[in-house]
Amino acid sequence: MIAMPLPETRFARSGDVAIAYQIVGQGPIDLVFVPGLISNLELFHELHGWTDFFARLARFARVVIVDKRGQGLSDRVTGAPTLEQRVDDVRAVMESLGSDRIALVGYSEGGLLATFFAATCPDKVSHLVLLGALAKFARSPDHPWGATEEIVMLW
Repeated sequence: MIAMPLPETRFARSGDVAIAYQIVGQGPIDLVFVPGLISNLELFHELHGWTDFFARLARFARVVIVDKRGQGLSDRVTGAPTLEQRVDDVRAVMESLGSDRIALVGYSEGGLLATFFAATCPDKVSHLVLLGALAKFARSPDHPWGATEEIVMLW
């Protein structure tokens, strides 16, 4: 395990919503990590392996870990945010950092946002990395690999 102090939680304004993020490292590359379905910046550091993962990335990058709108330490919202709102949230974090271009890592459900951001803002993304990303969560006639209706209802 790599010992490192817990990073300070910061906030970027995206419209009337505060988006929480943390910075690990000071490398020359800005690498924004978008987590999966459920996240909490402070709890990431209590889960086995995550602190080591971020510390290793921080050897070559300024790693920015984001709590998506409505999750973790970011402001709560009513209803499901649109992808366009979430793109604006990533842009707000970039502006707060003073960053024009990022390497973007999408983990699990965060892969959808990362992919959409890269497709709609290609000039702002130098690299796109997807880890366990999902094209779609629920099963449908055109996506037989998704979760069954019974599993979806549990969420």
